[in-house]
Amino acid sequence: MKTEDVLRQRSGNTCELCKSEQILSIYEVPPQDQANADNCILVCDNCLAQIEKKVELNNSHWNCLTESMWSEVPAVQVVAWRMLNRLRNESWAADNLDMLYLNDEHLAWAKATGDHESDGSVDLHRDCNGAQLLAGDTVVLIKSLDVKGSTLNAKMGTVVKNIRLVPDNTEQIEGKIEGQTIVILTKYVRKQNEKQ
Repeated sequence: MKTEDVLRQRSGNTCELCKSEQILSIYEVPPQDQANADNCILVCDNCLAQIEKKVELNNSHWNCLTESMWSEVPAVQVVAWRMLNRLRNESWAADNLDMLYLNDEHLAWAKATGDHESDGSVDLHRDCNGAQLLAGDTVVLIKSLDVKGSTLNAKMGTVVKNIRLVPDNTEQIEGKIEGQTIVILTKYVRKQNEKQ
């Protein structure tokens, strides 16, 4: 039986964390050598995006851990422990964390990524006004920029369509200006409203 089939049967076709039936996918709980049903869980897109720090942590969504932390599945327990640690400043999460017991092997797995040491904050690409930038967005330059190594001068007000996010640096995006792909600092752009 395929891993996905095992997970769907085990979870009853619901997210193993919040019980949502919306778009479900396999989350391979890191670190691991080879994915299998013992080290993977079935999660909804909402949980996955927050686990992977692609969106802000929605504290109220994670009240679901009060129930799912009691799962008999070690991978679910590990993810619940990590998320409760991110939310440890919330009194309900701290209380649940005190009650959640992991044996030594599972606790070592849960601590292996170091994720429990971070708080719930997420580093996202944001424009000059703090609006979240996503790949494919359109932005407007709020300052004229000289492009290093080029005679190109990007004027204030220039529209840059279909931006790409620089993966390891939330202060940079890539975009094309006059056919040339350049790196732009996010503090010099404003996200364009989609209605324009």
